[in-house]
Amino acid sequence: MRLKFGAMAWLLGLVLYFAPAQSQGQVMTVGPDSVRVPLPTDTTTEKRFFLSRWDKPAKAAFFSAVIPGAGQFYNKAYWKIPIVYATGAVLTYFYIDNNNNYQDYREALLIRQDNNPDTKDQFADLPYLGEAEGQRAINNLKYRRDFWRRNRDLTIILSVAAYSLQIAEAYVHAHLKDFEVGEDLALRVQPNLVPIHAQPNSFTPGLSLTLYTRTK
Repeated sequence: MRLKFGAMAWLLGLVLYFAPAQSQGQVMTVGPDSVRVPLPTDTTTEKRFFLSRWDKPAKAAFFSAVIPGAGQFYNKAYWKIPIVYATGAVLTYFYIDNNNNYQDYREALLIRQDNNPDTKDQFADLPYLGEAEGQRAINNLKYRRDFWRRNRDLTIILSVAAYSLQIAEAYVHAHLKDFEVGEDLALRVQPNLVPIHAQPNSFTPGLSLTLYTRTK
């Protein structure tokens, strides 16, 4: 019985020995007594919002990708925001106009070629496009349909390029915003003679730009 009780006491002591205990520190006071306070816990492993781990250029690019112009707002380049939205408005206008014209000529061509005398398109009575012109009018309708379709597709490509450009601009601006040029850097511009390789011993006037560091 004593052996069993001793074994249980030994096992309990072993568990308590290896059990994790709360870290505590000791703060010395003026008096002879001391107060034990818990040490601050490590919070580096806590989960944080994903944007908090990104640098400023990445955040600016992300904001511009979600909302055009938001990256410029984040960079405090407020004067660029009207340019972004003015470009978007112009491209949207041209897309709608080109697409409407394309759909009109496309629909007219389908009606003209359905061989149904009861259907009549909106260009049936116009010169060069009317029904009296026959195959010549059909060819003109095809040409105008393809013309407006190319313009519409080109507008889509330009819109994607403008959208990507404003993202890239926000990213680059955020990079350059923290770039500092010290006073030790200087740029020297001076006249120079540039040799002409096609004519030996011949020179032409020009300018040379030299970037150098100033010595104290």
